[in-house]
Amino acid sequence: MASAGLAYPDRFYAAAAYAGFGGSPQSSAAGASRFQNDVALLLYGLYQQATVGPCTDPKPRAWNPVEHSKWTSWHGLGNMASTEAMRLFVKILEEEDPAWYSRVPELAAESVVDVEMLKPKVEPATVSASENGDSLPETKTISTENGLLLETQDKDVVMEGLGLVSIYDQWVAPSVSGQRPKPRYAHGAAVLQEKMYIFGGNHNGRYLSDVQVLDLKSLTWSRIEAKALAGSLDSSTTGSVAPSAGHSLIPWGDKILSIGGHTKDPSETITVKEFDPQTCLWSNLKTYGKPPISRGGQSVTLVGNTLVIFGGEDAKRSLLNDLHILDLETMTWDDIDAIGTPPAPRSDHAAACHADRYLLIFGGGSHATCFNDLHVLDLQTMEWSRPKQQGVTPGPRAGHAGVTVGENWFIAGGGNNMNGISETLVLNMATLVWSVVTTVQGRVPLASEGLSLVTSTYKGEDFLVSFGGYNGRYSNEVYVLKPSHISDLQSRMIDGPVSDTIAAVLPTTNTSRDMEPEIEGAQDKKIKEIEMDNGDSELNIRNEETIERIVESLKAEKEELESTFNKEQLQNLQIKQELAEAESRNTELTKELQSVRSQLAAEQSRCFKLEVDVAELRQKLQAMEALEKEVELLRRQKAASEQEALSAKQRQDSGGLWGWLAGSPPPEK
Repeated sequence: MASAGLAYPDRFYAAAAYAGFGGSPQSSAAGASRFQNDVALLLYGLYQQATVGPCTDPKPRAWNPVEHSKWTSWHGLGNMASTEAMRLFVKILEEEDPAWYSRVPELAAESVVDVEMLKPKVEPATVSASENGDSLPETKTISTENGLLLETQDKDVVMEGLGLVSIYDQWVAPSVSGQRPKPRYAHGAAVLQEKMYIFGGNHNGRYLSDVQVLDLKSLTWSRIEAKALAGSLDSSTTGSVAPSAGHSLIPWGDKILSIGGHTKDPSETITVKEFDPQTCLWSNLKTYGKPPISRGGQSVTLVGNTLVIFGGEDAKRSLLNDLHILDLETMTWDDIDAIGTPPAPRSDHAAACHADRYLLIFGGGSHATCFNDLHVLDLQTMEWSRPKQQGVTPGPRAGHAGVTVGENWFIAGGGNNMNGISETLVLNMATLVWSVVTTVQGRVPLASEGLSLVTSTYKGEDFLVSFGGYNGRYSNEVYVLKPSHISDLQSRMIDGPVSDTIAAVLPTTNTSRDMEPEIEGAQDKKIKEIEMDNGDSELNIRNEETIERIVESLKAEKEELESTFNKEQLQNLQIKQELAEAESRNTELTKELQSVRSQLAAEQSRCFKLEVDVAELRQKLQAMEALEKEVELLRRQKAASEQEALSAKQRQDSGGLWGWLAGSPPPEK
């Protein structure tokens, strides 16, 4: 960290003495009382591992719980190297007590002198924020390598936002309004709809859970009262958001995804959360497949519809170098077993994607050292390689941040276990040429670990926006840089044409992944000539000729863009005319449809009346049929009666004749 000027192992022994280890039992007890039990036990185990080595003592008896806990803490570190234990001891102490270095009497004077030496000669007029974090109108100045003073006025910033930054390739601290967030590092940052969202982080060794928003149009801070859904997305029960640090924020559609991170109660596997700015709600997303183990300090890179996760540090502080891919459409994990030599296990590195095919990994740290190596993974063949780099040689660093603008990958901040990194680098990912954009002086948040870096566009120009970090002090400052991309064009002109893919520059080195991180010690003299130095007059002369060529190239590009724009306007006009004709035809068809509907309604009404008439006629027909049956029955009855009467008469007539013949007298009439 930038707060310490001592090198290891002196820095470790100073930290151990401050924490109360290595002295008398009384001082050890007093030092241990400063920390919580779990922290004190971990510090004890790391101190023993660093000074004695792996634990070989027999396990204490169960009736002595203090000695048993101390033995468990030490024995649990296994075969951790002494240097790793030293670095981890100091890191934990800085998280628990960030100001420890300034409280050591023999070191406080040294740190003050170191800071004074890094101050610029011209004293800028500054007004600091109030103690409670409220922002006051102020003018900020950053001293750069060549002594330029960059000033911004609060009134103009509020009116124009990022547009006020007119100078290229220099960091500017604009004035911001609103309630400033709590200072922090190892937080997450993402830009969505011209707003920068900040979530979580670490402050004084405590994880944070707040969501802060910086409106990039007005540069105004505001806080979101976010809640977390309990259970699935369908649940309506809300609760508090779990604090986190070392996670990654990725904008996805109109939501923000949070992947991984260190928490107080870590889960077994990595968590994927989604934040909805409209409802201000966090929710856990359900994933499928085999998820990676829980971790923080990993890199998460958006490649198309997938997230590529590499490395990090798990809940037991073990470093990782595994590779996983999450498909955001199916939410399915895929464990990748790539070929080739992967990067050494690390955390707090930076990653970027070029041409939707190549994953670049730069820097990072282990418990004992920092790296400056560059690794490339071909996402089609899933093969690791170590490409040859050109230009300036980056120094080892961890905790830095990186963003891409076109083919350029900008790297800012970080630390090397001794100091904060002051230069801002850019890597042309097509040519793999490094160059220095700018260098800051003094203990400013830009030379910090754990800062965030995002990109935003204002009136067609790109801006880099930095927030937070830790270099012995926690920061909540915002810095803005407008890249010119001139260094990229110059490297192309000086080096001549190159291939459009990284594969063309891949004679890989045979350097082992376990080597100390120096890329190639001897660089070609021709490459060294293109290092950017703001104070180099000879380079300025070459810049004039280069700028003329750039201007001519930009003019030609402008004419081509204007021609393309005119064609697009003509096509747009034709499309509008066709759209108007289509709308007119649609109106006529709508009228015809309404007329047909009216006719159909009339026909339906007439059909309904006809159906009613038919039903009435059917009822009458049924009644007539019943009458016909009754008439037929009466006819039959009448015929039967007539037949019976006729038969009776015949019998009567027949009886009179036979009676006469028999001598019977006829009946009286």
